[in-house]
Parts: sequence; C-alpha cells; structure tokens
Amino acid sequence: MSPTKFSRIAQSIVFFGERTHTSTILGASFDPKLTGALLVALLYYPERLQSILPARLRSYVISPAFVRALNTLLVFGVLRKVNRKLSQLALNGWKSNARFVKSQEVVLITGGSSGIGEIMARDFSSKGVKVVVMDINPPKNPFPSNIQFYRVDVTSSSNIAAAASEIRKSYGDPTVLINNAGIGYLKTILHGTEDQIRRTFEVNTISHFLMAKEFLPAMIKKNHGHIVTIASMASYVVHASNVDYSCTKASALAFHEGLAAELKFRYNAPNVRTTVVNPAWIRTPLIEAMIAHPEFKDKVLEPETVTNAVVNQVLSGRSGQIILPGELSVLSTIRAWPSWLQTSFRNMIAPSLAMFDEQGKTAT
Repeated sequence: MSPTKFSRIAQSIVFFGERTHTSTILGASFDPKLTGALLVALLYYPERLQSILPARLRSYVISPAFVRALNTLLVFGVLRKVNRKLSQLALNGWKSNARFVKSQEVVLITGGSSGIGEIMARDFSSKGVKVVVMDINPPKNPFPSNIQFYRVDVTSSSNIAAAASEIRKSYGDPTVLINNAGIGYLKTILHGTEDQIRRTFEVNTISHFLMAKEFLPAMIKKNHGHIVTIASMASYVVHASNVDYSCTKASALAFHEGLAAELKFRYNAPNVRTTVVNPAWIRTPLIEAMIAHPEFKDKVLEPETVTNAVVNQVLSGRSGQIILPGELSVLSTIRAWPSWLQTSFRNMIAPSLAMFDEQGKTAT
C-alpha cells in the first residue's frame, strides 16, 4: 500500500469518525472492513497512522486497550455478518434466490393511492414493472400507463373478487402482493368506538387474509410469487393510546410468520417468498398533524427510506424481515427482556402519545 493511498484511507476514517451520526458510527464499528483495516494499519503502518491522526487521538489509538477493543469488534462484526447470511438463507429455505423478471411480474399494492403505497407503485412502474393498485380512494395525481387503479374495499371479499376477475383478464395473476393498506385512530381503549376498533382490525389484519385467499392459490400453483406484509414497530412495542393499532400489527407479524410456515409445510410452495416490514413512524400526510406537535419527539422516517427497502427486497427475489430504522432491531427482542426492563421501557414511552388521545386518524 502506497503512503499516499494509506493517508487517504486513514484521513477518511478520521473524517468519518468526526462527522457521522452516532447510529452510523455504531453500525460501522461492527463492520469488519473498517475494524480490519484499522488493525492492519496499527500492526503494519503504526508510524504512518500516527503521523496523520490528531494529537489527541494518537496515544489512545495505539494503546493495547484500543487494539483489544478492535479485535473484539472485528470478531463480533464477522459473527454478525455470518448471522445475517444464515438468517437470509434460512428465510429462503436454504435455496438460491427466486428470479424476479420485471417483464413477467405483476405487483399488486393495497392502499396504493397515497403515502408509501403510492411511492412504491410509482417506483415499480419506473422500473418497467406492471402495477395494480387497490384502494378505497382514487389517487390524487394520475398514474402512468403501467399502473392500473381499482377502487376496492379490501375488507370486502366480494369487492376483492370482482376486481381480481378484471385484473386477471387484463394482466394475468399478480405475482407480488403487498398488503400495505392500514389505518389507525390514536384512541385509548375506552375512547375508541366499536366501529373504529372493528375497522382497524378489518383493514390492518382481516384484509391480509382476504387478499391471500384470492391471490395466493395462483402463486402456490406456480411455486412463484412474493407476499409482503407491511407491519410496524408497533408489532413489538405497544403505545398507550394506540393499543388497537398495535394489536393489528402484532397480528400482521403473526400472519407473515404463519404464512411462511404454511407455504413450506402445507402448500409445498417454498419458492413463494414472504417479507415483513416493521417501520417506525413514517412521514406521510396521515401523521402530519401528529409530528408537527411540539411535544412529539419520536424519530420519523422519510417515506422513501421504507419504499426503497421494500422495492429492493422484492426485486432481489428474497424473503426477508425489514426493521426500520435498523438500530431499532433490538426492540424485536423486547418480550425476552426481564420483566422489570420491559416495564421500565413501556413506562418511558407511555406518555409520548398522550396529547393525541382525543385526536383523529393516523397510520404508518
């Protein structure tokens, strides 16, 4: 390695450490490429490394404690990558990726007239994929020619069946189903009406079953397809004033897990892929009023962060579990935490939605 090239690499590392956000630094600290490169630099180029480091860092970086820490991070980083690869293989039946041929696929998105559903529809469309949108509301802006809109109440099996008949005549059977439609009301258990509670379960949970009953058989017959379940971090963490919504998203997660098992062990269709997406709050028109409130402090995702992840997952032909932002992955383990820690965490977040108890509709 030439001195010039080494200097550029080391300076980039220093710049990286000083400029990036904490979450990014934490993620990078488990990247074997970074920790491995630093170890190589310390072992083989210590003088060059010291010459470009700020004075305040030199003694710390060359200390035995820092080297031991790097070794530990390198081991954990390698194990982390191996774990992710094994998880990916396990989710896909220890087989290679199913092929996604853009010209042959038909992507059906529920709740695709607005929010992340609309962005996903337009993203797939821009990549040359045929898209079908089902929504109870029409889009505000016209769709391009390769997106077809059907006005459908996804809680009605007869509505779904009627639209499905038309879809098959025009496009054939959908090969990708993205169950994206979702609503929520931000009400306490006692303040939410029976109609609101039932509607939340019908849209966020029951519709997944109805859509699968209509479109899954064709995927099973061909042993090809992909069902994406848009769940939420509420699948794992329940907010006060959002209990019904959290229940439906926990149900959506269970639906995804059970569907994956049935595809493999009941329907003999292991190449039908399944993906679940668990995002935190997403910046969409449905939560504009909520996130604008001065007392609302939770992190909010940009919609493109979610839609890019979903589109790329579908195009990859792989099953998966997506948690956004990634640093919240630890919350998927919350029910394995000691009771005192679970309770402390829930007590900490319980006040966060109190100001919205009497306000209206929201959703991820």
